[in-house]
Amino acid sequence: MGKIMAESGVGLVYGGGGIGLMGVIARRILDDGGHVTGVIPERLHDLDLSLEGISELVVAKDMHQRKKVMFEKSDAFLALPGGIGTLDEIVEILTGAQLGLHQKPLLLLNHKGYWQPFLTLLDHIIDQGFSDQHLRNLYQVVESPDQVLATASRHLQKPRRLQKH
Repeated sequence: MGKIMAESGVGLVYGGGGIGLMGVIARRILDDGGHVTGVIPERLHDLDLSLEGISELVVAKDMHQRKKVMFEKSDAFLALPGGIGTLDEIVEILTGAQLGLHQKPLLLLNHKGYWQPFLTLLDHIIDQGFSDQHLRNLYQVVESPDQVLATASRHLQKPRRLQKH
């Protein structure tokens, strides 16, 4: 994913850390000459968890400000397989879209079916009447990194920055 983004001139906005899957992707983008913006809360920055050599680092007061800055700096959102923080961010983006607060695309990279249980839950929410069918229009499911930019491009005039959740 990092190589594809760097080669396409699509920058990354992410949490700013140097560890885990996103640390690997951010490093790859940087190694390939791409632009990476990290937004990290003060507490994690103070623990020296920021990625070294990042293009732009924003130190946010807390997690709420971090999510706000990441949202503002992003043109689209990409959810890779992740944990509870990723799930929190996906739901927040979906809620904002459902309320009409934004029209930024959300893509779920469903690598090896990772997001299938979440997609089943969304179907269940609709089936139980807690949301209408329109919820399904608020996100796109892609199966491989190669599909990400093509899918995002259909929703954006000119994709510049893609936020990972």
